[in-house]
Amino acid sequence: MSTAAVLVAESTGTVHDATGTASYAWLLVALPLAGAAILLLGGKTLNKIGPALATGLSWASFGVGVAIITEMLGRGAEERAQHLHLYSWMPAGGFNLDAGLQLDQLSLTFVMLITFVGSLIHVYSLGYMAHDPDKRRFFAYLNLFIAAMLLLVLADSYLLLFVGWEGVGLASYLLIGFWNWNPAYATAANKAFIVNRVGDAGMLLAIFTMFATFGRVDFAGVNAAVGNASQGALTAIGLLLLVGACGKSAQFPLQSWLGDAMAGPTPVSALIHAATMVTAGVYLIVRSSAIFDAAPDARLAVTIVGAITLLFGAIVGCAKDDMKKALAASTMSQIGYMVLAAGLGPVGYAFAIFHLLTHGFFKAGMFLGAGSVMHGMNDQVDMRRFGGLATFMKITWITFGLGWLAIIGFPGLSGFWSKDKIIESAFVGDGWRPWVFGLAALIGAGITAFYMSRLFFMTFHGKRRWTEDVHPHESPATMTVPMMILGFGSAFLGLALGPTGVITDWLEPVVGGGEEHHPVLAVPVITGLTLVLVAGGVALAWLRYLRDAVPVTPPVGSVATRAARRDLFQDDVNEALLARPGLHLTRALVYADNKGVDGAVGGTAAMIGGTSARIKRVQNGYVRSYALTMLLGVVAVLGVVWVVQ
Repeated sequence: MSTAAVLVAESTGTVHDATGTASYAWLLVALPLAGAAILLLGGKTLNKIGPALATGLSWASFGVGVAIITEMLGRGAEERAQHLHLYSWMPAGGFNLDAGLQLDQLSLTFVMLITFVGSLIHVYSLGYMAHDPDKRRFFAYLNLFIAAMLLLVLADSYLLLFVGWEGVGLASYLLIGFWNWNPAYATAANKAFIVNRVGDAGMLLAIFTMFATFGRVDFAGVNAAVGNASQGALTAIGLLLLVGACGKSAQFPLQSWLGDAMAGPTPVSALIHAATMVTAGVYLIVRSSAIFDAAPDARLAVTIVGAITLLFGAIVGCAKDDMKKALAASTMSQIGYMVLAAGLGPVGYAFAIFHLLTHGFFKAGMFLGAGSVMHGMNDQVDMRRFGGLATFMKITWITFGLGWLAIIGFPGLSGFWSKDKIIESAFVGDGWRPWVFGLAALIGAGITAFYMSRLFFMTFHGKRRWTEDVHPHESPATMTVPMMILGFGSAFLGLALGPTGVITDWLEPVVGGGEEHHPVLAVPVITGLTLVLVAGGVALAWLRYLRDAVPVTPPVGSVATRAARRDLFQDDVNEALLARPGLHLTRALVYADNKGVDGAVGGTAAMIGGTSARIKRVQNGYVRSYALTMLLGVVAVLGVVWVVQ
């Protein structure tokens, strides 16, 4: 057994060196990475076959994942985790960090989500990007993103995870700004990249602090040494990890980039902003459960951030007329639910991942549905210009409707089983916490039902509000088949994993949570309150956006509505607190550099140069000048002697 495997065994249970199909886990990353390299280096000769090649390699990675997880299921629950050593990555004196892959229930859950949903999005993109002249590059970026995301969730150390973390950031930047000939799209890509760098700085500082505290940065070594660290160090590491998670998962206060990131092609929104990249922060927190369990203050901060964000995103979603931006606000809110659950500790870790899985299906399906609507509506995204599309786009309507019912928590569908478990868990605890976090989760459920019903009714029902030059039509099979598969998952994935206890039993060896927990309110009461609020949200949306006519021009609205349209002034706050002070600081530093540092250096040089120029005039080469100088010198010396005497 390798050193890493021994350390993991000491901290989390029995872990074996990878054997059988698990020894080929490196192919999970290598296959899509090879696809990206081939398409980027192959040039325009691959314009025709490149997209199909990228799609095939993504499905091949999914096949490898299925083979590994199938073999894992044949093992006992405590014997499923395996470690694959790749090579010695950083040998430096007494320090050595190996590169390896950690194959356990948590990482393979993400592998299946990333490869399956990601591959469906590849298929959808074959139709969506069919007429784009640069689709080869687009599919190369998709493959690069899949490879980086898989490396992130499979890495056996924080440092290797950070390599995937940055790879995901790069790929998202390239995909969001894919149509960078449009200045607004290029600006959106830059915004996402810059805000994420803030989070990445927190992530790096967390890794540095780990190394200073534990002397190592691999998961096994860190988990084994947590018990010997000071509370201050663990809290600092936890808070810095939270900063990283906030950047990648668009959580408060680093959430401003997500809405603008909708500038990218719609398949990008489904891949990055629904099922994969924005969930990386949740993965980081759950993977670091040993640190957060030992640092209750840091874990409380996680819960607070999740509660704020789930309400923040829900409120913003109520006022958006751009279909994709409304879905982006919804994503922000639903990730907030996951972060809230992760902050609850062992009582919520499994439910955070459960909701992450169901959300990956119903939100990706709705983003693809939005792309289908755009495909049939000349790329329009303004819901006030839609209405009545159910008649013309029946498959899109049905599959989107399943996602809508799932996200609002309609009884029996996926969101009912996963999100409601988070709401129940939020009511577990002592003192003020269950009431504050539980009520936040309840209120968020009601607001979610309102704004998602608003989106659904404005788009597919009511009076037709589009212009005469638009002719709505259903999308081709390459787009509708992935939507149907995701719609099926939206309906039944939660039923398969939730009431059966499959997901909690599967994840328990990694995240714990097997003990019984009792909310401060009875579960039937919580469920009843949730359903009442959901029904109220749907009814209010029906009254305002289905029974009443929807004006094509948005009304001025209340102060709250105007604030929500401006994302609760998040950009204004960033401008006032960060951008403007940073700009003034930069200008001050440039002025100090120009007038101070450069001025001192330049002034000294000018003084020496000017003095030299004047002195050199004395050396003019004339004998009479030298004789006169000597005479003046003699007179001066005699004068001094005379005065002294």
